Amino acid sequence: MENCRYPIVELRQYTLHEGGRDVLIDLFEREFIESQEAAGMTVIGQFRDLDAPNRFVWLRGFPDMERRAEALRSFYGGPVWKANRDRANATMIDSDDVLLLRSGADFPASARPPVGGAAPPSIVTATIYHRDRPFDDAFVDFFDRSVRPVLAETGARPLARLRTEYAENTFPALPVRTGENVFVWFSRFTGPDQLADHQERLARSRTWHDRVLPELSETLTGAPRRLRLAPTARSLLR
Repeated sequence: MENCRYPIVELRQYTLHEGGRDVLIDLFEREFIESQEAAGMTVIGQFRDLDAPNRFVWLRGFPDMERRAEALRSFYGGPVWKANRDRANATMIDSDDVLLLRSGADFPASARPPVGGAAPPSIVTATIYHRDRPFDDAFVDFFDRSVRPVLAETGARPLARLRTEYAENTFPALPVRTGENVFVWFSRFTGPDQLADHQERLARSRTWHDRVLPELSETLTGAPRRLRLAPTARSLLR
């Protein structure tokens, strides 16, 4: 297992036409992984949203905002996208739900499987916090000191944590969500049973309910949103 650092990360959530998800995943895994990475970005992971049958979620990373612009210009102006964009776009209702994030930790990633393999049984969760001001270093310190240990003790060791990247979108042809302050952490489970076990253990944790959760809830705006994601066959984050 390697640790891969991507300072700039896009969390992309696509809403697709009914029946379009497997069509897009097949096209994506054959045509859009190596071609994007050749342009200077990394496709970190791609997933089926387990709670939304028409939702495709994926992550891609960049060294910095300037090279993000260069990589996206290269890919979307290049031959692979031009040859396949009509088929890809035909599956999509909306592709503008995009959070631009800055990573504060490495993503552990497996080797990229070849085309034609089977999807792993694992589940990746992405938990999204919102609040009415930026998530500053004080919050990150609180998360690492108080939240992370309880999550790890109950079986959900965070893999990576990210915050909103406030830099101007350097490739405006692809919109990103603005005016939001988010903190996102990812965790990985071997399958549904391990995820259920974590949830049960967290529900029974006195430390979580008596000390950590009240302080966490006080700083957030609204309840966290959690995505339950099934990695596709060629996802690095698996």
